Amino acid sequence: MLTNILLLLAVSIATATDLWRHKIYNWTTYSGILAAFGLSALGLADIPLSQSIVGFAACGAVMVVCFVLFNVGGGDVKLVAMIGAFLGPEQGITAMLWMFVLGGCVGLIVLIWRVGAIRLIVRTLQQVLYTLRLGRWSPLSEEERAMLQPPLFMAPCGLAAVIIVRSGVMDYLI
Repeated sequence: MLTNILLLLAVSIATATDLWRHKIYNWTTYSGILAAFGLSALGLADIPLSQSIVGFAACGAVMVVCFVLFNVGGGDVKLVAMIGAFLGPEQGITAMLWMFVLGGCVGLIVLIWRVGAIRLIVRTLQQVLYTLRLGRWSPLSEEERAMLQPPLFMAPCGLAAVIIVRSGVMDYLI
């Protein structure tokens, strides 16, 4: 119970700062990681310390790859590592995957809202036809690239993912 309260508190704080400042602060994630390790070490968590460390490392490693290859923010990396420290490897990775799915859905909604569904479909079809005709990818203009990169707030998706995983809602979704 204490684990769930601290996890939800830390992710809620990260959500608030992500929405208001577009930043997830180190003091939130580092103190959450230390709290997860401390609770596990004292036997007050649902998982032992070894599982907390493995969850932290597994989730953190995946997010470091995303940071290097896909321009994910550093705060998101530390947030997911913290979630892994609280939940362990299995539930941590499940929450991370839910976070990706929810973030992708929100990103698509924002993209459709900003660009427009018809314009997005027409431009995508044009790009596919150009690619087939030329035999290579036609580079996008700077304006087109800017439209395709809406700001994403991953902490709210992380909060929803933690709620899905810890509440048992996932059992009904699968």
